[in-house]
Amino acid sequence: MEMENKSYYEDKIRAFDAKIEAQKIAFAPMTFQAIRALIELGLLQQISEAGDKGISIKELSASSGISEYGVGVLVEMALGMGVVKINSYSDEEADGKSGLGKLRLGKIGWFLLEDDLTRVNFNFTNDICYKGAFNLIDSVKNGKPEGLKVFGENWTTVYEALSTLPEREKKSWFDFDHFYSDVAFPEALPIVYAKKPKHLFDIGGNTGKWAIASCKYDKDVHVSIVDLPGQTAVAEKNAKEAGFAERISFVSGNVLDVETKLPSGADAVWMSQFLDCFSLRQITKILTKIYNSVDENCDIFVMEPLWDMQKFEGESYALQATSLYFTCIANGNSKMYRYGELVEAIENAGFRLVTAHHNLGSNFYSILNFRKK
Repeated sequence: MEMENKSYYEDKIRAFDAKIEAQKIAFAPMTFQAIRALIELGLLQQISEAGDKGISIKELSASSGISEYGVGVLVEMALGMGVVKINSYSDEEADGKSGLGKLRLGKIGWFLLEDDLTRVNFNFTNDICYKGAFNLIDSVKNGKPEGLKVFGENWTTVYEALSTLPEREKKSWFDFDHFYSDVAFPEALPIVYAKKPKHLFDIGGNTGKWAIASCKYDKDVHVSIVDLPGQTAVAEKNAKEAGFAERISFVSGNVLDVETKLPSGADAVWMSQFLDCFSLRQITKILTKIYNSVDENCDIFVMEPLWDMQKFEGESYALQATSLYFTCIANGNSKMYRYGELVEAIENAGFRLVTAHHNLGSNFYSILNFRKK
């Protein structure tokens, strides 16, 4: 399938503009930290609150207790990135003849402060990915998440480490994970429950959000969550608190392990942003295990954000970048997939694609419905 974004095929950028983009890449770690400092020190918020009138470096320094030098280097970098802008220069607006003039928030700055997608991605990059990304080369060479060691030496994947992460890092991880799936639930529920399945397996059920949403949506469904013991323990607590302890059950274990057996009897199987946690070979292995536990009437639903099926370039870019997180932090061998390669890996386990629903939710998810061939 040809990709809609023609920029992947064409190279029409002017050399002058290409050089500018290359400089942005060259200094990306520094510029990221400059914006993080502006946000966490409250300086970008102050610039925003100043509105069109703007605010000077001297005023920012006085209100924050940070030296004019410190404020200045951060603001100048933000100017270079288009995050802030200068009001029309006048002697009255400047801090003396050498001053910049009043500063106001640019459109890019607004997205950094107010856009949920940008905020979630930014915090996730800083708290989960940034330090470990230095080990990306070793991760690519070794096929292991070498950056994960910044959180300790005891883990082979990030999923094993989730329950032990510091609170800030844990919050950023779950905010990221839930943001990219929960927003599609309202459109996904009618698709999955159109045939009124009585028993649904939620493989990779995480904290139980889909299972709880399912029980609220369909009063008759029973959901079995299959996930690692740390995740099922959290999901069990959440299910009980939501009042669905009798309708949500649990199968604890690593779905890749031979010892982890999937029970039979599912009318439908649901996997939401789960298969991107595995390599293509592992996906076929997981689906083979599912194939052996279900009958020909069972619907398999896979919900994933496929980077080549996104409406906008920014969303595709974010998914391509997320693949690097999988490489150096999560597991070392998975990524955000293209439509064709994911379908092929699932069909290699004996399934056939029945229907595909694209562009669900604000993050443009796809739901792929499979059945046995």
